[in-house]
Amino acid sequence: MKANSSTLIKLLVLLCLSVLSVSQDFDFFYFVQQWPGSYCDTMTSCCYPTTGKPAADFGIHGVWPNYNDGTYPKNCDASSPYDPKKVADLRSGMQKNWPTLACPSGTGVAFWTHEWEKHGTCSESLLDQHGYFQAALDLKKQVNLLQALTNAGINPDGGSYSLSSVKSAIQDAVGFTPWIECNTDTSRNSQLYQIYLCVDASGKNLIDCPVFPRGKCDPEIEFPSF
Repeated sequence: MKANSSTLIKLLVLLCLSVLSVSQDFDFFYFVQQWPGSYCDTMTSCCYPTTGKPAADFGIHGVWPNYNDGTYPKNCDASSPYDPKKVADLRSGMQKNWPTLACPSGTGVAFWTHEWEKHGTCSESLLDQHGYFQAALDLKKQVNLLQALTNAGINPDGGSYSLSSVKSAIQDAVGFTPWIECNTDTSRNSQLYQIYLCVDASGKNLIDCPVFPRGKCDPEIEFPSF
């Protein structure tokens, strides 16, 4: 009886450890949004969805599971392909807020497939496919980056703004420090490209970033029109 009890206890401990390891397969999310003006300035493959040119707003570029050491899991579950039926009720919101600007997917499906299969499947222990896309849409609504910048007088007008003022405007609006990614156009201008904010492992709450990606912007950056 003692041996059986001991074996049972060991099995329960192993089961608990197994569940714990599954629930901790990443530490936090990067919520990444992309400005279409700088993308189209530099990417010759830029095109618009079949519904027409999207609104001049930051598009969702992903909710990316990440580790505290700066690495992130990828291509986690090949047995869980993107299934449009699972997000049918989110389609209009995804087309508006998560538009692809890259050919050949004029509908957005190629982009959404990439995001789910490369990043979303890495969060399956907490978010299923519907929950993953819903979390991203909810975060975009909560953050409202373009409004935060324009409220501070930072407009997508092709002008230059200090990197510190862009960071401050976002931090004042959302309460957390963003990481700004820039790209460089053909005239060697540093452009506002992508903005990263960190989100807890539930995919719901903004947090201070445990680690920032690598890269830098010039002290003055262009906010290109779109």
